[in-house]
Amino acid sequence: MGCRTRRILSLLVGVVLAAFAQAPNQVKWSLTLEPASAAPGSKVLAHLEGAIDAGWHVYSMTTAAAIPTTIKVAPNAAVEMEKVRVFQAPPKKAFDQNFNLETETYEGAARFVIELQLKPDATAGPSEISAEVRYQTCNDRLCIPPVRRTASASLTIDPAARAAAPAIPAGFVKFTGPPKGRVAATTPGPATTDAQSLGTFLLVAFGFGLAAIFTPCVFPMIPITMSYFLNRQGTRREAIFHAALFCLGIVVLFSGLGLLTTAILGPFGIVQLGSNPWVNGFIALVFLAFGVSLLGAFEITIPSSILTRLDRGAQSGGIAGTMLMGLTFALSSFACVGPFMGTLLAASVADGGARPPLGMVAFATGLALPFFLLALFPSYLKRLPKSGGWLARVKVVMGFIVLAAMLKFLVSVDQVLQWGFLTRERFLAAWIVLFVMAGLYLLGFLRMEGISKDEPVGLGRLLVGMVLLIFSISLVPGMFGGKLGELDAYIPLAGGSSGPSASGENALIWTKNQYRAALERARSERKLVLVNFTGYACTNCHWMKANMFTRPEIAGALRNFVLVELYTDGTDDASRVNQELQQAKFATIAIPYYAILDPDGNVVASFPGLTRNPAEYLAFLEKSGAGKAAQSDLAGLTVTTLKGGSFDDAALQGKVVVVNFWATWCVPCIREIPGFNRLNDELAGSGVVVLGVSMDEDGGAPLVASFLKDHPMKYSVALGSPKLTERFHLNLLPTTVVFDRSGKTLQRFEGFTKADLLESAVKTAL
Repeated sequence: MGCRTRRILSLLVGVVLAAFAQAPNQVKWSLTLEPASAAPGSKVLAHLEGAIDAGWHVYSMTTAAAIPTTIKVAPNAAVEMEKVRVFQAPPKKAFDQNFNLETETYEGAARFVIELQLKPDATAGPSEISAEVRYQTCNDRLCIPPVRRTASASLTIDPAARAAAPAIPAGFVKFTGPPKGRVAATTPGPATTDAQSLGTFLLVAFGFGLAAIFTPCVFPMIPITMSYFLNRQGTRREAIFHAALFCLGIVVLFSGLGLLTTAILGPFGIVQLGSNPWVNGFIALVFLAFGVSLLGAFEITIPSSILTRLDRGAQSGGIAGTMLMGLTFALSSFACVGPFMGTLLAASVADGGARPPLGMVAFATGLALPFFLLALFPSYLKRLPKSGGWLARVKVVMGFIVLAAMLKFLVSVDQVLQWGFLTRERFLAAWIVLFVMAGLYLLGFLRMEGISKDEPVGLGRLLVGMVLLIFSISLVPGMFGGKLGELDAYIPLAGGSSGPSASGENALIWTKNQYRAALERARSERKLVLVNFTGYACTNCHWMKANMFTRPEIAGALRNFVLVELYTDGTDDASRVNQELQQAKFATIAIPYYAILDPDGNVVASFPGLTRNPAEYLAFLEKSGAGKAAQSDLAGLTVTTLKGGSFDDAALQGKVVVVNFWATWCVPCIREIPGFNRLNDELAGSGVVVLGVSMDEDGGAPLVASFLKDHPMKYSVALGSPKLTERFHLNLLPTTVVFDRSGKTLQRFEGFTKADLLESAVKTAL
């Protein structure tokens, strides 16, 4: 995401698609409150209920076997968190010979009650109560690894409400602690973070704030504002203190805008904000208004009544007055700051989380920092360049650039709705005209505000005007199918969204939205299928197609596949079907996403996201054996021994390998162990190796070692990792994969598999 953020923000265009994964969900959770309105200091019962699909079951919070359900209440300012108590309904208890223990399960519905003690000084008004549930689901054939779900409900805190405490339902038992009998979980490894990407994003946001200073709405205010602080009565220390408060007012305003944007637009990240035609259309209209305003059509201002009231408050003095002065300054500069702020929010809101508010804090800090530094070193005020015509020129050039950015959002609408109006040629023609006009304006050939008739062209104007004209001319080859490098991610592809990735005889032929037809063709041509889950408005998808797929070594490898593009961000039924296919098969709807399938639809390899490393993508293509020489699928099987060392895979070379992914909490997995023991006894001498890979998140090696005392495995046992889950798409357990002697995937079994079926598949490979 770091590269994506840098490209988007550097060009002032684009929206980042959020990528997220969804696990299978056999339980629908809901939260209701009793009472829904309560007085401060009273007790409230939160009824948490999970509707369980037929044939599945969930384990209780106190089961000694499998993975128990856990419940966490999100911190809430109105609740005394240390007094939260959880009660569970009576579970179904039965002795499970697989665990050799009594298990506690729920079928049909799982019910829990959370007792909440409200604080005596809880603020009146609405308060959201949220509970996170971590649980495991199983049926007779398979188990789903633990997932987390959140349920929420709104509580109204009303001092006039009755304070009577509701009663805990009969039969519900208080949860007093985790069950005994399982080895304590090991310390989790380091979590994957996007810290580097976030750091880059915040640095660019800070740079946006600094750049916004050099606009005609902000720059002239610097000496006026600083003179106010430095000339007011009081010591220099007090002047600096009030200058810091002034800067804080700017930060508070823009941070508030970031939080408001997160609250309003945050959910759009779940439905792919970056390709939503309504959102992109709205952003395009906003940028159009900013652009024509900067070009002089009209002036965008905050209503004078609001600014007058804020200014009146600022003149009152004191800490609050100084902060209000900062707010007033920020609002009055909105016309010039808006394009920077709008682009920043558009680029951050699709990522969700804390990016919008953090980005606005960084932006506001960059905007406010010069004021504070000049308060520390007032002598530098005299060295600042004088306000003049150069500020008007900055405003006009910004207008042309903002209009160019507007076209990027407009083309996203055109692509998703498949209008076909803003073709590559028309888009580039518009960009060429806009940047040529900006260059001619700076060189004095276009008469607009900021340049007098007989004013000579300075060196700075000359250089910037030349750069704009050179950039415009460099776009011309793109109108005739030429590659434009990084810019190809933001403009329509040659030949349309589904056009070829190369031209002439070397063109790659992609079929569009014909998944079943691609499998049939692969079967008849004895090839594998490369599926490209892509999007009409996906910038990273466009970049890969324009810059990666056209590389000679990549294009050569791609010709060995049946190529199919499945678009997932359109408004048509095909996009919906493609998205459902991707989510069901790969548990994600993130794009771009590439998968190699055999003619039966079995996954051979997958590759998520964008890469700029051709060797990395070529290695993915060659995993299937269709790129160059066949490579072993076992190369991605990285496991560790129970003693913590690296597993020696030399014993797997040249053998038929049966890898069983299992877990100690998975009943169907335990039922399969005798069959694997028998398979190992009968066929080990014939060149068959059985390997059991534990996918236990909790407990690790101590838990597995303890488990093996009661359930001996006569074959090798190793520990898996989250990387294996992604590599082999282990969305459910047990999963067994049979590899032939060359390491190629021969057959895959999901769920409980009868021993005779497995043995038949293994003997086929001998």
